[in-house]
Amino acid sequence: MPSKPAKTIVSSSTHEVQHTFFPYARYTSVVGVHTSLVAFTALFLPQTSLFLWPSLADSDSPQSRFQDALTDNPVLTLAWIAAGLVILQVWWAGWIRQWCFEYTSRSGTSDEIKMDRYQFDRGRFSRLGRAAVFTSCAASVFHATIVLFGAPFASHFFHTSLLAIVLALLSAFAPAYALGSPSFSSDTSSFITRLNWTRLFAELSPRNPIERALLYPAVTTLLGAWLGALPIALDWDQPWQSWPLTPLFGGITGYIVGSLSALSVNTLKWLAEENIRREPSEKQKTT
Repeated sequence: MPSKPAKTIVSSSTHEVQHTFFPYARYTSVVGVHTSLVAFTALFLPQTSLFLWPSLADSDSPQSRFQDALTDNPVLTLAWIAAGLVILQVWWAGWIRQWCFEYTSRSGTSDEIKMDRYQFDRGRFSRLGRAAVFTSCAASVFHATIVLFGAPFASHFFHTSLLAIVLALLSAFAPAYALGSPSFSSDTSSFITRLNWTRLFAELSPRNPIERALLYPAVTTLLGAWLGALPIALDWDQPWQSWPLTPLFGGITGYIVGSLSALSVNTLKWLAEENIRREPSEKQKTT
């Protein structure tokens, strides 16, 4: 039988490098900037209220002006944070989606990559719209779940709604934009998307750096919000115990911890893979 073309033999060495391709340097810098901006949004964006409406400041409050801006009007605090997170999460999800494209299109001919790039660019806005719809649905589910856990329904409706929106932005938007929103359609693409979501968020089984960057923050966001609700039951009568400030900041803290944890795990796995890949060449040099 005739042998395979030489180009497949030559590309075999480069295919091994491409198989574990992931822009770790870019990923590290983007995660650092993103988590810093999330923290800034949570702590400093609500301070804008005091600059726009100085009358909101309470001169008799035992807290500092910094704390007053966060605790005096929880709805306003939630609104500022939600508005900032909309921008940040769209930006972050765009990076994740770009890395998904680079990760999945690392092999193939130049024409195939160009076609994939065309499809990727063309479907950006429709995917963004579907991700926004899915995030709204996730926020509705979170709202109902929070109420079932004992949150006030009628008296603090906007408080709970904005908390649910923040949690949905942190946990659901980026996966929906990067992986595609799960649907009940019968086509092959929708079926594969449902399988990926089931494996990732039900089985908690990420298989690559991108999936870890999506899964870890989503899980720790919800865990942080749940743990953050515990101080509300304490009879301390402090302004920062107002609903739903502690679950809000617990969820944001959990998101930052999850993002940094994903970065750490991805870095350790990458270093281990690099070490394994270098061992054969080092053995050949010694022999």
